[in-house]
Amino acid sequence: MAKQIRLNVFDMTSAMHNSHGLWKHPNSERHTQYKDLDYWIELAKLLERGKFDAVFFADVLGIYDVYKQSKQPSIRDGVQVPLNDPAFVVPAMASVTEHLSFAVTVSTTYEHPFGHARRFSTLDHLTKGRIAWNIVTSYLPNAARNFGLPEMLKHDARYDLADEFLEVSYKLWEGSWEDNAVIADASQEILIDPSKVHEINHKGEYFSVEGPHLSEPSIQRTPVIYQAGTSERGKEFAAKHAECVFVGGSAEKIKSAIQDIRQRAQKYGRNPENIKAFTFLNVIVGETSEQAEEKYQELARYWSAEAAKAQYGGSSGYDLSQYTDLDSPFEYKHTEHGQSRAASLTKDAPKKLTVREVLNRFEIIDRNHVLVGNPSEVADAIQFQFEESGVDGFNLAHLVTPESLEEFIDLVIPELQKRGIYKTEYEQGSFREKLFNHGSSLLPSDHTGSQYRKTAILEGK
Repeated sequence: MAKQIRLNVFDMTSAMHNSHGLWKHPNSERHTQYKDLDYWIELAKLLERGKFDAVFFADVLGIYDVYKQSKQPSIRDGVQVPLNDPAFVVPAMASVTEHLSFAVTVSTTYEHPFGHARRFSTLDHLTKGRIAWNIVTSYLPNAARNFGLPEMLKHDARYDLADEFLEVSYKLWEGSWEDNAVIADASQEILIDPSKVHEINHKGEYFSVEGPHLSEPSIQRTPVIYQAGTSERGKEFAAKHAECVFVGGSAEKIKSAIQDIRQRAQKYGRNPENIKAFTFLNVIVGETSEQAEEKYQELARYWSAEAAKAQYGGSSGYDLSQYTDLDSPFEYKHTEHGQSRAASLTKDAPKKLTVREVLNRFEIIDRNHVLVGNPSEVADAIQFQFEESGVDGFNLAHLVTPESLEEFIDLVIPELQKRGIYKTEYEQGSFREKLFNHGSSLLPSDHTGSQYRKTAILEGK
């Protein structure tokens, strides 16, 4: 069988995600209904009808406040605020679906691994093995202050902390409970064999956790691990831990980043083919090219440049309101925010951009990042990116919800299926089993986390 596209929906449990200003569109439902559980239940049913692999829930822990050194632009246009906790909608969405999986973003910088491990074990139990964790280290200054820090940890220090966070998590998920610890033997009056439940006794630079894990092993034990970030430190972290990575840019840059991460993975003893790669996708589709173009023009009228600049400011660390010399080059400068985002319009751009050119990119919906056309044209572009970049799948954004998703499912999915590059039926099994050919729901034996199942770890060595 030919390689088939994996498809996630890119979403947030917020009034708006990255469709800046489009809450004003008359068909937008999310900003009034995102607080309603029925909204998420109906979305889950829609996505399962479209044979989506997963909902990928992004998340942040603060307000975007770099642009104009103010929270007001973000708050005014709902830039990822107001925002609820994504973990709470997952069980409801899972209850009305059989196959749709769920990737939940959690920051290693502001969470604690002990409580985090229990939350994800619980979700994996309740969804019957359909949970993934998208690891982020967080980049918003407001998030740091919300958790009592005067400023953000340095970029690479956040990854150092994340490495230890993963170590503790693996010890809890993989090493604390043996497979047959729960015996439920009424004749001996033993529910759980205490000799098979172990403290982890972790003492490190950032965390001290005695254990044992409070939850018994779930179907996957460790959730499927997603990670985004193509800075040098981010790629190294992905090579060690990630099963799914997100990369952006041109087909050539995506291909190069994927190859780099997979090559790095080999030094950790990992099979590079055990890493799936995803990139971003946004689509405006109509039954004809003319209809699609009309939709683009209509959506462009609602676009908020201020909101787009506010989102870019928080993710990159660049306050675009401070750039006044419009004809000067837009230069790279190091920030402690998202380094790949900072590089995207500077040293990673196809050509040197002026400040004016950068600002103009935020004034309208960027045609460089949105596919506009009829079903065949959109499918052509998706297939080209899929084949040329070497990605395994896409994170599909949606400008007007649920309309954009309904149109994609009704118009584009059948075209992709006709070409044999998108599934017509789901495979059986856990999320990890669907993504990989491991023959098991557990981490493969070559993964960094699997070493924590060893007896030496259980003995605290």
